[in-house]
Amino acid sequence: MENIVSAEWLKNHLDNDNLLVLDATISKVVGDISALSNVQIPGTRFFDIKKKFSSSNTPFPNTIPTAEAFEIATQELGINNDSIVVVYDTHGIYSSARAWWLLKTFGLKNVAILDGGLPKWKSKKFYLEKKNSNNTYKKGNFKALYNPNNVVYFDSLKAISKDKNFKIIDARSSDRFNCIVAEPREGLRSGTIPSSTNLPFNQVLNGNVLKTKAELDIIFEELAERKQHLVFSCGSGITTSVLALAATIAGYNNSVYDGSWTEYGSLTKV
Repeated sequence: MENIVSAEWLKNHLDNDNLLVLDATISKVVGDISALSNVQIPGTRFFDIKKKFSSSNTPFPNTIPTAEAFEIATQELGINNDSIVVVYDTHGIYSSARAWWLLKTFGLKNVAILDGGLPKWKSKKFYLEKKNSNNTYKKGNFKALYNPNNVVYFDSLKAISKDKNFKIIDARSSDRFNCIVAEPREGLRSGTIPSSTNLPFNQVLNGNVLKTKAELDIIFEELAERKQHLVFSCGSGITTSVLALAATIAGYNNSVYDGSWTEYGSLTKV
């Protein structure tokens, strides 16, 4: 399955019994804060990044859960090993990328992001239904298989920053990366990971949709060599997954630094 699908593709496959549609919306840290919507794509289930699909045993937000916790949460959503999953959010492509990355990291083979998210679906005037409060589904049989190659942790960063086989790329805005504006999280210092470069996540998007593979190729070729392994960071692990999606489509091996700047800036001093 491709890593990204169009609204037309999803509309044409909604009646597939093996297909599950997930809404992974969270509010943005900065910019367009509100993420509330009272409508959804038919049959949508809520992928709760904050409460269900993040670790509760860490001081840092949105960090990856254990394989056991992830497996339980996905089974509660009715996800099976052979499910075809399409994830969207109400912003376009934002937190849906985090859900895609988590599902990939724990071994789900058939998972894609809806290109343009709910805004694109609405623009096509495709059918919507009112959100329902039902969150109880037939238990799925998904078995989580953690892929450590997808994740980088704090203890590895010092060596990675000195290794020319790796390239650290930060998805935060240029103003945050260059310490022109303060970090939005209270008490978090400004700064950058040593040897990192900046690629604001919205630069791989055309509005709400992902840029073409040809456009993404050009973007990444200007930042890294094909043989380098890309390591993505951001504020708290959400928008870094947008870059992971773009790099995967462009054919680059890549990982996400899960704690991102919130962790790094908290654990290090200038």
